[in-house]
Amino acid sequence: MAKFKKKKSAPMPGSDGSKDKIADINDIPETEKSEPITNNSKDPPIINAATNEKNKKLSTLFWMRIGLGIIAGIATTFIFEDIEGEERRWASIVFMIIVFFASIIVAKKMNMQLPSSDRKKIVTQGIGSYVFLYLFAWIVSYTLTHLGDISTGINL
Repeated sequence: MAKFKKKKSAPMPGSDGSKDKIADINDIPETEKSEPITNNSKDPPIINAATNEKNKKLSTLFWMRIGLGIIAGIATTFIFEDIEGEERRWASIVFMIIVFFASIIVAKKMNMQLPSSDRKKIVTQGIGSYVFLYLFAWIVSYTLTHLGDISTGINL
């Protein structure tokens, strides 16, 4: 265990050496007091037209990816019907990635005027929802189409 030397210095002039002394309120210099700013106008704040257009396009991209995730998930059930086992799973994942890259190309064609700090939004906008809805739609559609095939499962 290391030993630290205690710092020994002379007390400051005008101080009694107490560390717990609280500064007197009169020692604090006065600052300018400003009146609170109030907005008396009844007009709503003006929204920049370019920002509104950008948000509209990002919203369109988000909902496009939601729709693509559901449609591609359902289509996967029927497209890869002939493939069995592990290959079906990997083919579906590759198909999911291809459809997502196609949505990136479509997003770039939408000519969104994004600042350089927001360029990654073209890729990240709705990616989580896309993946989970794709998987959900694929699982549900596969389950519903193969419901009667399993003898030990629920039989309708």
